[in-house]
Amino acid sequence: MNEKLYIVMPAYNEEANIESVVNEWYPIVERHSCENGSRLIIVNDGSKDATLEKAKDMEKNRPLLEIIDKPNSGHGATILFAYDYALSHGADFIFQTDSDGQTRAEEFEQFWNLRKDFDFIIGHRNHREDGFSRILVTKILKIVLRIFFGVSITDANTPFRLMNSTTLAESKKFVPKDFNLSNVILSVVYHKKKYRIKYIPITFRPRQGGKNSINVKRIFRIGKNALHDFMNIKRNLEKEGL
Repeated sequence: MNEKLYIVMPAYNEEANIESVVNEWYPIVERHSCENGSRLIIVNDGSKDATLEKAKDMEKNRPLLEIIDKPNSGHGATILFAYDYALSHGADFIFQTDSDGQTRAEEFEQFWNLRKDFDFIIGHRNHREDGFSRILVTKILKIVLRIFFGVSITDANTPFRLMNSTTLAESKKFVPKDFNLSNVILSVVYHKKKYRIKYIPITFRPRQGGKNSINVKRIFRIGKNALHDFMNIKRNLEKEGL
């Protein structure tokens, strides 16, 4: 079928992982390539290590791989940049995951097979291997979202999500520019708009190499700063009757 798939990944200081991650995910794009050109998009978020150089070297002999370099703006803003890029290049379906090797490409096909039945297919990290503190943050986030937006979301921030271009473009309008928790708000909007949503359990491995740039202290600081934005987003949703 002539459906253009864009797999998008933010990358920041992932020199230890970028080669293995590209090697794992590139065959997925090849398998779902079409005459319009599916792509694997790596957005380098101003890495200070050799991430960009390694990724650019791999791009030379992989025609469906595109490396985009931009100044550092954070994970959430980089994801929004990647979504805008995919939408502006005519992607029919956009799949987002991270470049740290925690997700498995082999679990993608079950998502793709359901693309016609659901608007938003998202992984549920029910057996996480990335530490208790991260699991605790996810549980707290679930409570906060229920209080603020009145929705119960299984796993709002999972970096393993497949969306069709129509609903992503519409939902993205509610996400503030350069917002750190962009995927969280997208999950909220999809629920508030009552789009067709499917959660599928996925594997979530420990980071495969390198150092995580987001520690728990920083996560809580981001969360604290997001509360003001949550109120504004809530008001905007209410204006739309959501």
